[in-house]
Amino acid sequence: MTNHCCQAMTSRVDFRCEQHADPFACLDRLIAFSAKFQEYGLIIHDGGTSSVGIGFCPWCGQRLPESQRDRWFDELESRGIDPWEDEVPAEFQDDRWLASLPDD
Repeated sequence: MTNHCCQAMTSRVDFRCEQHADPFACLDRLIAFSAKFQEYGLIIHDGGTSSVGIGFCPWCGQRLPESQRDRWFDELESRGIDPWEDEVPAEFQDDRWLASLPDD
């Protein structure tokens, strides 16, 4: 479970709409967060699933964590897993994989 920088960010990331199961369909949903990559973005409400990555919290101004996208792919590759062809282990679907790695 990721601890976000402030309560405002936590409430935006955790927001669940009663009318829209898809967060990208809800105009009240502002922030997309990828736990497995530790990436934050502002949702582009154009009918797709795009977002624009952000490096600082819009509410408290704190620098957001560095993306772990490259590290995620590197870790899968080191285990011989091709995420485009092979089944990705459950712990790599969220942020659990980060807890098992040594700090850099």
